[in-house]
Amino acid sequence: MFKFFKNVSKEMKKVSWPKGKELRNYTVIVISTVVFVALFFMVVDMGISFILNSFFE
Repeated sequence: MFKFFKNVSKEMKKVSWPKGKELRNYTVIVISTVVFVALFFMVVDMGISFILNSFFE
């Protein structure tokens, strides 16, 4: 088990971590994508609800 954690430590030192500007850009991209997908599914859900409500009333 100690060998595993030693190897993990060695590999983590090899990782290329993003710089501050890159991290901000990636964060903005992720948040905007999540908001876009949420709005898209909200519109689709509202459309399906409207169609079903008008059909069954």
